[in-house]
Amino acid sequence: MASAKIVYASMTGNNEEIAGIVEEAFEDLGVDVDSVEISQADAEELEDVDICVVSTYTYGDGELPDEAVDFFEDLKEEDLSGKIYGCCGSGDTFYDDFGKAVDAFAAAFEATGATKGADVVKVDLAPEEADIQKLENFVKQLVAAQQNR
Repeated sequence: MASAKIVYASMTGNNEEIAGIVEEAFEDLGVDVDSVEISQADAEELEDVDICVVSTYTYGDGELPDEAVDFFEDLKEEDLSGKIYGCCGSGDTFYDDFGKAVDAFAAAFEATGATKGADVVKVDLAPEEADIQKLENFVKQLVAAQQNR
C-alpha cells in the first residue's frame, strides 16, 4: 500500500481544510496517509513515505509563513529521489503574489530530486466545490504517478 504525508501551514483554517480534503481523497484511494501541522513536522519524515504533499498559505508580499521557514530550509537539504510530490495551498487573489509560497515549496521539492506528481493547486481563500474537485483530481494524479514509477 502506498503511503503519503501531508504537511500544512494554516493561519485562518483554510489550509487545514485543504489538507483534510487531500487526506480524505488519499484515504478514498486506499493510501495510508498522515497529516501534520508544519511547525510539528520534520522534513526527514518525508523519506519514510511514497508521496509528499505540502499545503501552505502565502504571507504578506509572497513570503513563506514564519512557521514554515525551518521546514522549508530543512526540505532543501533532503534527498527525496524516488518520491512523488505535490504542492497546494490557499491565498488571496487580491495580492500580486497569489500563492507564491506554494510555488516556492514546489521548487524546493524539485531540488530534492523528487518527481512532481501533479501541477500545483491554488485556492482563492477557502475551498469551494470546484476547488474540492481540483484537489481530489490532484490526489488521483499523485497516486497514479506513484503507481507508474
